[in-house]
Amino acid sequence: MSTDPKNVLAVISAHVGGRTAGAGLATLFPGEANVTVVEATDEDPAALRGAHVIITGLAPVSAEHLAAAPDLELVQCASHGFDYVDLETARARGVRVANIGSSGAEAQNVAEQTFALMLALAKQLVPAHTALVEADWALPRLQRSLTELSGKTLGIVGLGNIGQQVARRAVAFDMNVVYAGRRRLPEDTEARLGGARHVPLDELLRTADYVSLHAPLTDETRHLLDAERLALLKPSAFVINTARGALIDQDALADALEKGALAGAGIDVFDPEPPTPALRLLRSPNVVLSPHVGGVTRETLVRIALAAVQNVTAFLTGEPPKDVVS
Repeated sequence: MSTDPKNVLAVISAHVGGRTAGAGLATLFPGEANVTVVEATDEDPAALRGAHVIITGLAPVSAEHLAAAPDLELVQCASHGFDYVDLETARARGVRVANIGSSGAEAQNVAEQTFALMLALAKQLVPAHTALVEADWALPRLQRSLTELSGKTLGIVGLGNIGQQVARRAVAFDMNVVYAGRRRLPEDTEARLGGARHVPLDELLRTADYVSLHAPLTDETRHLLDAERLALLKPSAFVINTARGALIDQDALADALEKGALAGAGIDVFDPEPPTPALRLLRSPNVVLSPHVGGVTRETLVRIALAAVQNVTAFLTGEPPKDVVS
């Protein structure tokens, strides 16, 4: 690989920190890299045209962007997700795409956010708070729907780094863990996760009290929970999504909640983001919503930035990048 300085385009969308976060990220690179910080991939056409590497913090990298960057060698996603990059075009052009999957940078906080949503639903924290603010002692009304996590079955869809962190916490809450995914984990890993059992997705949906999504968004997983699969859930079940909004058919989920076919939902991710005012989930009963905060604590952002920069720096010095997804 050439020893000439490489051009790095850091694209950090405004809603995840923008230029301020990007400037901090740029300081982590060695002096051999020329780093340009923008908030949109096509904001600086000259920088895009000369880029050898694009680091993207949830900003789209489309086929048009890839075509405009003839010297591009690597797209580094500063996240576990990579659905905002046109993988097919990147593959056709020989541009590698990597995420930070093996770093575990987001795992702690996404797992914590998952349990924050689960606990908020189980303990009815949002309606309880709202009622008290409005001088309504809601205990007689709410106590019928208050539940415990202990003894319940948590179904995890996607038991990767983040899913395993969720499972560890479930064990601490005395929950039973089942999981669905393309591959079964080694038996010793299942044992460490409280005897987690690998089951088909439909069986997981029929038996779980809480279903938590931790799968990547691909063509195969888009609307993984559609109306047909949501109908498999027990009326007492809750759905938690801290992965990608499009894993769920949001209108189908709103239908199920409005009909009382589900007990509730905790949602941290949306399709699109930010959601439009027309999103029915904003008005659905017994939902707890948060604005994609699962990966943006101060500690998490530092780990994400370090993981992305370390992978790119290794690539610039001639090492193969980690976590190549395409």
